[in-house]
Amino acid sequence: MTDPTVRTTTPRSGRLKLVLIMLVFLAPIVAAGLLTLSGWQPQGKGNGQPIVPQRSLGGVRVEVDGQPWAWRDVEPRLTLVALPGPGCAVRCVHTLGLMRNARIVLNRNADRLRLLYLGSAPTADGADSVMAAYKTGSDPADAFGEFRPTEPDSVAAVLVESNATALSYYPAGFDPNGLRKDLQKVIR
Repeated sequence: MTDPTVRTTTPRSGRLKLVLIMLVFLAPIVAAGLLTLSGWQPQGKGNGQPIVPQRSLGGVRVEVDGQPWAWRDVEPRLTLVALPGPGCAVRCVHTLGLMRNARIVLNRNADRLRLLYLGSAPTADGADSVMAAYKTGSDPADAFGEFRPTEPDSVAAVLVESNATALSYYPAGFDPNGLRKDLQKVIR
């Protein structure tokens, strides 16, 4: 007589359990492959607008103090390019100050972000103290023309990766707190 407390498993049920376990691990890999093949890309929750298609600025000549700007620096550092509209005055300088503060909030990682201002120096009161944190340069080929605002007394920004890839664009009127949050995510 057989003991009713002893369960006997058949080889068939053991194989079924093994197949189910394999499917649990294989399903996400198959799903990721299908999403990649379909061209789907996850959208981050960044505040800047992604620059699509991505482009390299390695060949873009920007001059700072008569020298070409080194997009690929000795150390991996990002560059935040400030692009003023016509007549950078009080509102523009205020936004530039908030952009500078976003860099300061990075604390020990602040050196991993360079601030580059492309345009005529602002003339508003307090501009000198704000501009001390920026390198001022020019864009003779107008490579950033499509990102430069046309509204007077405004500023836009482009975040450039250390490998010279333009990552994101912050149009005139962007939220400086959103920029700060993005910088804290990217620079760790």
